[in-house]
Amino acid sequence: MNKVKQHKTSQFEKMPVVNLAAGGIDVGSRSHFVAIGQNTEDVKEFGVYTEDLHTLCKHLVASGITTVALESTGSYWQPLFVLLQQYNLDPILVNGKFTKNVKGRKTDVQDCQWIQKLHTMGMLEGSFIPDLFTEQVRQYYRHRQTLVANAASYINKMQKALRLINIRLDTALRDVMGRSGKDIIEAILKGERDAKVLASLAQPTVKTSKEEIVAALTGDWREEYIFELRQCYEIYQHYHKKIDECDEVIKQIVTAEVQRKQTEENLAKAEGVKIKKKKARKNEARINIQQLAVDLTGGVDISRIEGVGLGLVLCITSETGLDLKAFPTAKHFSSWLSVAPDIKKTGGKVINSRTRKGKGRLARALMHAANAIGNMKTGNYLVHFFKRIERRRGRPTAIIATANKLSKIIWNMLVKKQTYNPIMPKEYLDKIRKREVKNIQRKIKQLNIQEEEIVFATP
Repeated sequence: MNKVKQHKTSQFEKMPVVNLAAGGIDVGSRSHFVAIGQNTEDVKEFGVYTEDLHTLCKHLVASGITTVALESTGSYWQPLFVLLQQYNLDPILVNGKFTKNVKGRKTDVQDCQWIQKLHTMGMLEGSFIPDLFTEQVRQYYRHRQTLVANAASYINKMQKALRLINIRLDTALRDVMGRSGKDIIEAILKGERDAKVLASLAQPTVKTSKEEIVAALTGDWREEYIFELRQCYEIYQHYHKKIDECDEVIKQIVTAEVQRKQTEENLAKAEGVKIKKKKARKNEARINIQQLAVDLTGGVDISRIEGVGLGLVLCITSETGLDLKAFPTAKHFSSWLSVAPDIKKTGGKVINSRTRKGKGRLARALMHAANAIGNMKTGNYLVHFFKRIERRRGRPTAIIATANKLSKIIWNMLVKKQTYNPIMPKEYLDKIRKREVKNIQRKIKQLNIQEEEIVFATP
């Protein structure tokens, strides 16, 4: 009996070897553990300095390793990943949830050996890694987003300083940092205290009455809060100066990439493509990213989609690039974004269909665009789709579902070079009606309802 059990166990353990010369690295903040086999002597620890990383790569080359799997949290993997590529070691970055160790005591040595074993058997799939151009734009874009967030925090501090001296500019104006708000704040910092003079600086387009603005600008002018207001406004202006510098660098990089593609890859100029120019919203880059994206894709204008603004175009360019061929299908792309249902089945039943947690920057940008579609009143089919889901499942679900649909439209446009031809609202509603009628017919057949039993309701 023991021999039979031993035979079955040995047969079970004989799993196919896909990568003969595979290594596994557990990347850490202070050291990296590298495994080239399953024995104790096959594991070595290396430091995180540049010289240590070169030693690590030379060790892998000397051991005959040709491909390496890395598991890491944070950004500790990036310098090592670049060096592994330079040494032609074919690295892949794997998600931590796919390398969870078996139950038991967890150590760095066991982790790197488990990664090496899974990679040897071909059970690990590499994460999406952008090309050099996309990585450069991504770095500038994410830094820009940090600057925008920091600038916004100082808007809140300015509003608080004004509120503490009972200057309710935030109540009188919709946007404190709009043209009217900036003019009034600058006048306050120059020493103006007359509420009527300050109210006269508001633009004619402001809907609030002059009397209400005068009342909002009458308060207790305490110098300590004016001092805080002055410094916060100067810091806010400084942040926006740095944001403009980021925009200029992004423009130069994207323009250079367009010129390179047109020269080296014979990318045809996007001539004859009608672009409906969109105005940049607040905090969006003041560069012609719409035209640059069209030139970069050879004539595909994703900004034609309802709800897709210049900010989303720049976000796609920086997060994944405008070449989405790394994703085999539109469903792969939406699944990677975590906006597609993560269906889990057991016993033939669906027990969960929620989307995965942890939405990235691009997924959140698509959700913002979907929310903007939900606020539209014009009748395009995406608005009808959003409203239909919202009535049935609520607004949060409608936002996710519309973001999912947007991701698939964008994938088809960028990969298949399709132009955006939306379904007409009447055609879309007719399609929904036919689907509902078909469902009713199926239900009638299922319940074996006779013709004489059907009574149509009268209005």
